[in-house]
Amino acid sequence: MGWGVRALVQPSVGGPGVMGVGDVAVPVAGVGEVLVKVGAAGVNFADVMQTRGTYDGGPTPPYVAGFEAAGEVVALGEGVTGVAVGEHVIGTGAGAFAEYVVMPADAAVPVPAGWSDEEALGLVLNWATALVSLRPLGQLKAGDAVLIHAAAGGVGQAAVQIAKHYGATVIGTASAAKHDVVRRLGADHVVDYRTADLVAEVRRLTNGRGADIVLESVGGDTFRRSVEVARRVTGKVVVIGAAAGEASITNWELNFKHPVHVIGQHLTTTIQQAPELFAQVLAELNELITAGVYPPGRPTVYDLADGPKALQELEARATVGKIALKP
Repeated sequence: MGWGVRALVQPSVGGPGVMGVGDVAVPVAGVGEVLVKVGAAGVNFADVMQTRGTYDGGPTPPYVAGFEAAGEVVALGEGVTGVAVGEHVIGTGAGAFAEYVVMPADAAVPVPAGWSDEEALGLVLNWATALVSLRPLGQLKAGDAVLIHAAAGGVGQAAVQIAKHYGATVIGTASAAKHDVVRRLGADHVVDYRTADLVAEVRRLTNGRGADIVLESVGGDTFRRSVEVARRVTGKVVVIGAAAGEASITNWELNFKHPVHVIGQHLTTTIQQAPELFAQVLAELNELITAGVYPPGRPTVYDLADGPKALQELEARATVGKIALKP
């Protein structure tokens, strides 16, 4: 397969605006990999960070952008078992904003029966991220107060629905225009992170106790506030992103001022380092699909050529829910 295929190429770290359509060779599946004909690619905030050069371990320009895709397996690399040509899978692999992408076979998850490729986007990156963070790591139980940042985004929407299903009181943060969306998903309270005093609001809504779990994807000053509003001693801040930049907490603060649990979670690392935990999460996701808690996704779909515009809107926080690109 040496012919050229359409792809979105990032030529520099100049942000999403410099990304453009180009022709690239079809990638070849190596040992333990599968080649997938992309039906739909998922857009994530990490894609924006990569275009700015701020994503740890991200690709060096020029590169084919994107890393989440769903589609049909068209070739198997050496040593691949458990995946067959013709199956539809959802997973991650570098260069997903293209007509073909290679992904590790052990991270390629079957598209649920009856679902389209675009409906399956988010199963791994959004729903599995939310579930592993809230359940095995966050130890979510009925009656917990859960604070979910960016509750109108892909991971945030999944987290709201999961937390409500397991009996939590959910506080979501979102800009005012997105509050109705977050409430429709089941959130008990929605806080405007741009105007509200987050610490005071969360304490008020939890009768002064603080949040049992904080799903922290924002970073920067918000990370500091998340630590502050976590319930003393037993509260957990699960860090899944750093969109607004780095922040830190010292050992002194954890000992004396903010005695809380700070837990890091990055799904790629979870898949690699704790495959049994990932398998457990996938089994639980299937139960949530069967129960109707996790419905087929309904992403906003852009043509591949409009990918730069989609990423710019995501960077400006002007989007709601999952965004997809059609190659």
